[in-house]
Amino acid sequence: MDIDARGPRFGAAVTTVVLAVVLVTGSVWLLAWQTFAFLLGAAGGVSRSPYGRLFRAAVRPRLGPPTGFEAPEPPRFAQAVGLLFAGLGLVGYTLGPGWLGLAATGAALAAAFLNAAFGYCLGCELYLLVRRVTVPAE
Repeated sequence: MDIDARGPRFGAAVTTVVLAVVLVTGSVWLLAWQTFAFLLGAAGGVSRSPYGRLFRAAVRPRLGPPTGFEAPEPPRFAQAVGLLFAGLGLVGYTLGPGWLGLAATGAALAAAFLNAAFGYCLGCELYLLVRRVTVPAE
């Protein structure tokens, strides 16, 4: 079943704010929260992530009907990519080197910002590229 395309973009906006705060404050706990949010999104799909639930409960009822839908697999894959980068960021912030924490968190922030501001999902595009390379044409 396709999902409302506004949901992942809302999640990306929240993620952008969270990761920006992590970079400014160096908060390992906030990065751990974001890593957990990515984990839930990767495991259960974006609609089961905390930000997806918030969108469905508090934001979507205040918006008009959806005008665009998308397949759930690309955003779910993007959550897995976010999980990888946030996990690397956690390792860098907690075990070192510190530059790894900054770089991985910054990369995740850049990807989230592109999705939130411009609707360009890097993880989704990576998913489509992987599919083109690995799935034989019919």
